[in-house]
Amino acid sequence: MIFKILALGLMAAFYFCYLSKMISQKKQGIRTDQLGRGKEGFLKFIEVSLKITTYLLLFLQIISILFYSGGTHRLLQITGVIVELLGVVVFIISVAEMKDNWRAGVQREEKTNLVTSGIYSISRNPAFLGFDLMYIGILLSFFNWLLCVATAFAVFLFHLQIINVEEDFLLETFGREYIEYKKKVCRYLGNKFWIK
Repeated sequence: MIFKILALGLMAAFYFCYLSKMISQKKQGIRTDQLGRGKEGFLKFIEVSLKITTYLLLFLQIISILFYSGGTHRLLQITGVIVELLGVVVFIISVAEMKDNWRAGVQREEKTNLVTSGIYSISRNPAFLGFDLMYIGILLSFFNWLLCVATAFAVFLFHLQIINVEEDFLLETFGREYIEYKKKVCRYLGNKFWIK
């Protein structure tokens, strides 16, 4: 029961951060949710699929937690909660450090700044990393095959979003500054001595 409470509490903190940021930006006239907006073809498919998958996965995670009846080794559950906690912390820090530059998806018409300090000096995509870690943590703690497939698909879509949408947008928008940043910081975690 304690693992269920911890997992749901961490999810609540994660989504409270997400929704609070969206509401705060909306009050400033900033449209945070840009997924699928102004895109066509494959890029629209990626972003719309990502949006649908994240909503469905949230529902599946809650069901998996609430109706979990055991079977996962206690050590794996502890590991899962730690990974989930790490994901929530990474996400909250990344959103805070992005300030008003944070968006879900990209919109070419809106001017943002390239953030490269703080957590962004060790990960070019810490918000995505936070999502992935949270998802993987929940999967480890409350494993079932449907949740496994859905989690893998969501992580795959996040990766497609990064390499097909985000990185192209950042290169086009920030040019040389982004190229230099990319040389120093890995896509997910680490600095230039790690494999990119």
